[in-house]
Amino acid sequence: MTAIGGYVAPTASSDEFGIHSLDQFVLAVPDVNAADDFYTNFGLNMVRKGNTLQLKTFGHEHAWGSVIEGKAKALHHLSFGCYAEDIDRLKKRIEGQGIKLIDPPPGFESNGFWFRNHEGILMEVKVAPKVSPDQKAVSEWNTVGPGQAAATTRAASPAVRPRRLSHVLIFTADVLKSIEFYERTLGLRLSDRASDLVAFMHGIHGSDHHLLALVKSSAPGFHHCSWDVSSINDIGLGAMRMHDKGYQKGWGLGRHVLGSNYFHYVMDPWGSFAEYSCDIDYIPKDDRWPSADHKPEDSFYLWGPDVPREFTLNREAGEA
Repeated sequence: MTAIGGYVAPTASSDEFGIHSLDQFVLAVPDVNAADDFYTNFGLNMVRKGNTLQLKTFGHEHAWGSVIEGKAKALHHLSFGCYAEDIDRLKKRIEGQGIKLIDPPPGFESNGFWFRNHEGILMEVKVAPKVSPDQKAVSEWNTVGPGQAAATTRAASPAVRPRRLSHVLIFTADVLKSIEFYERTLGLRLSDRASDLVAFMHGIHGSDHHLLALVKSSAPGFHHCSWDVSSINDIGLGAMRMHDKGYQKGWGLGRHVLGSNYFHYVMDPWGSFAEYSCDIDYIPKDDRWPSADHKPEDSFYLWGPDVPREFTLNREAGEA
């Protein structure tokens, strides 16, 4: 296992310890060029690094995600960032749960340690700068006064540029067991859940309402990555552009209940989704969010179109 050394990170301001960020997600797909086309049109800055395609946002050097080539689309691993003073404590806590640490997969450098979760998903915890936000993201609600036109023509509309990764949602065969796993290993906290169908978890050092979300399925897998944009107008423009580029399946425009964000999801070439998200709830590091168990039929979305069937399918589990 690669040793940790030569890395100075910010310090935590809390006696509690846990990861502070979802550093990146990594997908394996059968055609990296298809991923390049999809995420480029989505508004991300795609950077090739060897055999890896990095998902960056414009004006930000951090790689929020990566795509590698594989036989079939699959969630390769999730990487979480922590403060330097927490890495050893997290390692001991995870090993104390009887979880075996493993070597990094070929082609991946490590500034931390690796293991598999209770369902076999590969995970990394590493020392890294905090990339989850330290305050609620500013959203734009611009309008103009009388005698002025607020909208541009379609031809003059600006490109949509997501600002950062907000969260990922993954499938799990047991939502309640997964909540317990991430609480006792990574130090995540439950924000809200809806029965045993879906749950949302946040970081203890300040994060969006959820940096990791869980949804019930027959097996683990990747459902969507969510990207923060500055306005509902950006959501609409992004959805229009993706439709014009041939990515016409998805769900939105709507507003969620748990997290409160406005959304539009676009289906990728492998049956999972990328979400434009705006104005999600924020949980400061000193707050205790009043987590609750909500009725599923009353907490999925506040308004929006009917949920398409394909939105619920776990393609990695062979659902069709």
